[in-house]
Amino acid sequence: MFDRLQNFIQTMGGEEQAQLSSDDPRVAAAALFFHVIDADGVAEPAEREKLRELLEQQYALDKNELQKLIAAGKQAEDESVDFYAFTRVLKRSLDAEQRINFIELMWEMVYADGVRHELEDNIVWRVAELLGVSDRDRVLMRQRVAERVGAGDSH
Repeated sequence: MFDRLQNFIQTMGGEEQAQLSSDDPRVAAAALFFHVIDADGVAEPAEREKLRELLEQQYALDKNELQKLIAAGKQAEDESVDFYAFTRVLKRSLDAEQRINFIELMWEMVYADGVRHELEDNIVWRVAELLGVSDRDRVLMRQRVAERVGAGDSH
């Protein structure tokens, strides 16, 4: 399903970097996932597990590399004031189809705890807008994920 995005991301992360920076698309993605987790003020274990699962699947990292990426993503999210720095990195690194696929991954994070909170919804909307993903594609990705996870598609 996400083969092209995964292949692209794996080629970026082929060699472990000594220091992960916020200009690394993997860190930008992790930071945006943390924004979703923290949006409703409650970081559920299911959300943290979904974060690990998505990062592990997308970047094919070993446990040590995964921990470094999670720490770098959380630090970048904690230090950020908005989404622009992260979406700028992703927009530069991903083609249009990959950006749509990224929005689908964000919806996976939203539904990780089984509840679509309006603040999470707003984050995905804002990120999609900054990435140049249309409202139509954003809604289609939400519906696709909601159907896949068996969630009702309402607030």
